[in-house]
Amino acid sequence: MSTTKIHYISGITITIFIVLHLFNHICSLFGEDLHISVMESLRIFYRNIFIETIVISAVFIQIISGLTLFKKKRKGVISGFEKIHIWSGLYLALFLIIHLSAILSGRFILHLNTNFYFGTAGLNTFPFNIFFIPYYGLAIISFFGHIAGVHYKKMKRKILHLTPNQQSKIILFCGLSFTLLIILGLTNYFHGVRIPAEYNVLIGK
Repeated sequence: MSTTKIHYISGITITIFIVLHLFNHICSLFGEDLHISVMESLRIFYRNIFIETIVISAVFIQIISGLTLFKKKRKGVISGFEKIHIWSGLYLALFLIIHLSAILSGRFILHLNTNFYFGTAGLNTFPFNIFFIPYYGLAIISFFGHIAGVHYKKMKRKILHLTPNQQSKIILFCGLSFTLLIILGLTNYFHGVRIPAEYNVLIGK
């Protein structure tokens, strides 16, 4: 099986998880309690040894195959969406390495519940939020940008009189909108979230 095919299959696996994860984050627009409640329900599905092993394995495969493809394809990139596809993939690979390391460290070293408060501690604490808001925001935009790039490459026909280029632009616009909504939810509309004391270790308190 080719590296491209392996990357595509692992990408579909991760996309399913990320869609659920982003849906969970959108719920924060209606309060942290709903976010935590939805996360606890979703964890019944994905936080078991079988599913979790598949997801983590897919992440590692995606990172390795993605970096390999990045080295091969970056010099031959021509169109705008091909560039977005390549560079968003690189950012996602770096983000996934850091994010997964943080989650596993939080669970098995710090023994924290890696829930809403674990993810939002940095987003709601100055000066850490100066880094974490763009860091998380760019990851979400990169996810949609990567999908837009794949769509542009594989879609060969118009839909509702929209060309593949226009369709991909809509996907990217949706990504920007989702990013703003999620950041609003995770920061309580920029009013800040009160972080429980056990998570102070994440922000140096």
